[in-house]
Amino acid sequence: MYKQKYKQGDAMPETKIRRWGNSYGVIISKKIMEEGHLKEGDSVIITNIIKKTSLQSIFGSAKTGESGQAFKDRVRKGWQ
Repeated sequence: MYKQKYKQGDAMPETKIRRWGNSYGVIISKKIMEEGHLKEGDSVIITNIIKKTSLQSIFGSAKTGESGQAFKDRVRKGWQ
């Protein structure tokens, strides 16, 4: 069984879910296929699925009426 281990800070392989007819699938890179000695038709188990999301959806958006740079400058002044 192929199990790729990643250390904290390593870039995890990223792929998109795509529609194929009435089903969905993911693309696995050639590098991962080779490292895992995988071939077409092999069964795999995908773990550690995390939906990629934007910071805005996590933290919301600041509605200050000022530019992003002006907001950052104002916040930095408060730290000094």
